[in-house]
Amino acid sequence: MNIIILDALTFGDSDLSAFSSLGNVQIFQTTSPLQTSERIKDSDVIVTNKVVITSEHMQNTPSLKLICVAATGMNNIDLQSAKKRDIEVRNVSGYSSDSVIQHTFSMLFYLIGHSKYYDNYVKDGLYAKSEIFTDVSRPFFEIKGKKWGIIGLGEIGRGVANIAKTFGAEICYYSTSGNNTNQEYPSLALDELLVSCDIISIHAPLNENTLNLLDYKELQKCRDGAVVLNLGRGGIINEEAVARIVDERDMLFALDVLSREPIEKSNPLLHVKNRDNLYITPHIAWTSIEARKALIEGVIDNIKLFLKQKA
Repeated sequence: MNIIILDALTFGDSDLSAFSSLGNVQIFQTTSPLQTSERIKDSDVIVTNKVVITSEHMQNTPSLKLICVAATGMNNIDLQSAKKRDIEVRNVSGYSSDSVIQHTFSMLFYLIGHSKYYDNYVKDGLYAKSEIFTDVSRPFFEIKGKKWGIIGLGEIGRGVANIAKTFGAEICYYSTSGNNTNQEYPSLALDELLVSCDIISIHAPLNENTLNLLDYKELQKCRDGAVVLNLGRGGIINEEAVARIVDERDMLFALDVLSREPIEKSNPLLHVKNRDNLYITPHIAWTSIEARKALIEGVIDNIKLFLKQKA
């Protein structure tokens, strides 16, 4: 069996040797759209994180039997064409929940604690010149007693809620699908959540219900001093609106996901004046050592299960 791994660079330095026990393995660190067809032409199994597999790719690869998506989302695969051609598509879910939850709080603490400012304050020598033992020029607030609104109360959203609750936050949520009936926390309309919350974190998928869910008009409803964290998908929050509001109002934004990744040079987020109120990480919330290990194990398990069923 020929197994083609198309974008191994997304696994970092993780050990991929276990794939060798399943068949003949070819590993490519990255694959451009122009390279995909040639690389998969004799494949039985494709492993892809973000490389797009189209109907044309499937049509030109008659040997293809299984597409393993090394992620939870499968929007890079033409699922209808795969079903039509009896090609199985399997993803891995739940592997990075703890990693994303942890990064949510990492981003929050970095922003509200003014970590960049205080680190530079000491290392640039300003603290050594201080007349007092401390510096309170950048006040920070406690999570205790603050209202935390969660957009998308799935597994990750619930994990964030549970930890935020231990800090003493008051939790509420908005269901993007309208189908969540969680009784532990109050469900609010989006406008009510935006108006009333001190911290808002997004943990929802990108779909027709969430595209540009938070645009300029919606973000204007947030209270002064509010913190907005997007660890769901880029496109849920309008980046032009964020860039505008960061320079207009006293609000903090942290984004781990963007509408186009990697970020484009023309993205307005790169040109804001009030840079200290905006924190961006390059889609790393899912990438803890443990999460990547679990992801690889999940992909391998999917291949083994497929082989067992076809035996």
